[in-house]
Amino acid sequence: MDGEAAENPSLFPTSVGEKLRDARISQGLELADIAARTRIPQRHLEAIEEGDYSTMPSPTYALGFAKAYARAVGADEVAIARSLRGELGSVYDREPSPPPYEMTDPTRTPPSGLVIGGVVIALLLAVAAVVVYSSGILHGSAPPSSDPMTLPEDEIAVPAAPAPSPTAIPTGGQVTLTATDKVWLRVTDADGNRLFEKEMAAGESYDVPPGTNGPQVRTGRADQLRVTINGSDAGLLGPGNQNVEIGLTPEALRNRDTGQ
Repeated sequence: MDGEAAENPSLFPTSVGEKLRDARISQGLELADIAARTRIPQRHLEAIEEGDYSTMPSPTYALGFAKAYARAVGADEVAIARSLRGELGSVYDREPSPPPYEMTDPTRTPPSGLVIGGVVIALLLAVAAVVVYSSGILHGSAPPSSDPMTLPEDEIAVPAAPAPSPTAIPTGGQVTLTATDKVWLRVTDADGNRLFEKEMAAGESYDVPPGTNGPQVRTGRADQLRVTINGSDAGLLGPGNQNVEIGLTPEALRNRDTGQ
């Protein structure tokens, strides 16, 4: 019996992977079954059984996967983890610490460009600190000027623009009516004599004869007649859509209701 055991070392598994594989096989399970139970990728389970932990991200992952495998097959996960820590020591060797920096080694001196860059940055920081300190930012805002004539820009009084004066109508002179659209009108004097009657087209004008006694105009669209006195615009004759009769002397035009 002892000879058979020596010839078949798999009867006494020594590695964690062999123990877990034998436990799985004894229960008639496939690696796919273990992967489904533990949700561990099958390639990692194969690596555990083969003892190839170099493909694992870290020793922590290897330990976690092995313990989950052990629970899936009913093995002692504490003993499995203890054994695995010993195996992992030869896989994840600590990287050697870097050799101490020797100031006397000329190959380890910082590049001259790096030294110059550091000096320039230090100078820029010093200049920035002087500017900030001198501007008073760290000491609050600057005190207001003592000059009583100096006002902040938003407090300087700006004279208001003068209001436009109403159109001045001369007290005397030539009165002219100009049609802005097709419009009918009749002009008479104080005695009722008809001086002018026509349907004027847009742009046509009528000059009231100078010296006419009490001239008056009658129209149904006063808003389509523009008045000028001695060439100065005096606005529209009046509001539209109603019959109006208005005197055509400068004084009467000054007191008319233009509806504007």
